[in-house]
Amino acid sequence: MDKRKIKTMQALFLTIHILIALALVFVILLQRSEGGGLGIGGSGGGQGGGFMTARGTANLLTRVTTFLAIGFFATSITLAILSGRTSVTSSILDEVVQETETSTSTPLIPALPADQ
Repeated sequence: MDKRKIKTMQALFLTIHILIALALVFVILLQRSEGGGLGIGGSGGGQGGGFMTARGTANLLTRVTTFLAIGFFATSITLAILSGRTSVTSSILDEVVQETETSTSTPLIPALPADQ
């Protein structure tokens, strides 16, 4: 694939990745912790039922969290693979050698002060 297609795919996967991350944070905050947290889904305020039971809500949120986590890891791996295809592999040592060659080829000599 050419670099233009890879960049477009990266942008698409990055957008999906960010949306999944936001949804994952939201779903995790909805889950009931031992201290109560931001959890929703009780028994309707103790009035004999509600939309879903506490157990049903917990199971649903756990499953949604699992699927979002799988999607998060899948997009992370995909983005890592795509970024490996577009980057130029070079060693840090090569960069240091090039930098020293550039700096030694044009030595910087301070200018002498002008006579007054």
